[in-house]
Amino acid sequence: MSRGRRLPPTCEAGFSLLEVLIALVIAGIALATVFQAATGSIQATTAAARYQQAISRARSHLDGASVNLIAGEQEGDDGGGFHWRVSAHPVDSTGKPDAAGRAVANTDALVVTLYVITVWISWKDGLQPRAVRLDTERLLVTAPSDEIQR
Repeated sequence: MSRGRRLPPTCEAGFSLLEVLIALVIAGIALATVFQAATGSIQATTAAARYQQAISRARSHLDGASVNLIAGEQEGDDGGGFHWRVSAHPVDSTGKPDAAGRAVANTDALVVTLYVITVWISWKDGLQPRAVRLDTERLLVTAPSDEIQR
């Protein structure tokens, strides 16, 4: 009789195919979530930069409207996909309005007129329209002789 050797029981080492597939699916879902979060972060950063640029442009137009105060509405293209609109309207004055609606003083005193100025900057963010609006009030001081010359 030949005596055979007994082999130790084999232990299965490693992972089964099912375990590997489940791990790959979990890793894929995790990577997709990370990529989606990164894409959302980039879009939010881009939108914030565009809002900051729009506010800067609106402030610039607001300063320009205050220096060259003209009653009425003006608009135009600001470049870079931005469109601007400025509205300046008199609210109250120390002088009496003439037929054209301008303030005219009865004496040699200065005429002080309060204007409400609104600036809109608009642009497209993909298909969605975006806009920034700034409001302020400014005083325009004119001499009665200035009104007569106009």
